[in-house]
Amino acid sequence: MTKSIDRRQALALLGLGLAAGVAGIVPADAATGRKQQTYSSDEIVMAGQKFFGKTTRGLAEAVEYVFSSQGEPTAYIVGEEGSGAIVGGLRFGEGVIYYKGGGRQKIYWQGPSIGFDFGGNGSRALVLVYNSTNAREIYGERFGGVDGSAYLVGGLGVNFQKNRDIILAPIRTGVGARLGANVGYLKYTRKPTWNPF
Repeated sequence: MTKSIDRRQALALLGLGLAAGVAGIVPADAATGRKQQTYSSDEIVMAGQKFFGKTTRGLAEAVEYVFSSQGEPTAYIVGEEGSGAIVGGLRFGEGVIYYKGGGRQKIYWQGPSIGFDFGGNGSRALVLVYNSTNAREIYGERFGGVDGSAYLVGGLGVNFQKNRDIILAPIRTGVGARLGANVGYLKYTRKPTWNPF
């Protein structure tokens, strides 16, 4: 009887030890999995340099600023857009969204703005995406934000847009003449549309 109790106790202790060992391993694996699902600042700067065509100190500083504020993104968008404003404005763009988990899809955006804003520009945009694991979470949603521009010929700017817990951080380098600040939103869609609302 004593031997069977000792054996049971030994098996119970062994089972507890295995469970504790597995429990200790799972968080490390989960943390590694989370780490693999986000982009590092070096990866984003390299993607930006490929897209913008050259190394710019301003791009690295903009990425560093966004990372210090929001951390590592789960996805990013690269694309081109055009916008113009005389108090009220419109912006239209298209690009590709890349998820760290391997997905990539075409994405379009459009939206109105209002404010003290004059001019027009064409931009290349690198948009860092936070708290999204699939483009379906972004399609059809409106992301509000405040934007400001002050340049003649060229410039680089960053702003933040939010919808629920998903945050988008567009980094734009533009060519044109633009001065002002505005409030507006961008709606992201699977297909292009001329309707900014």
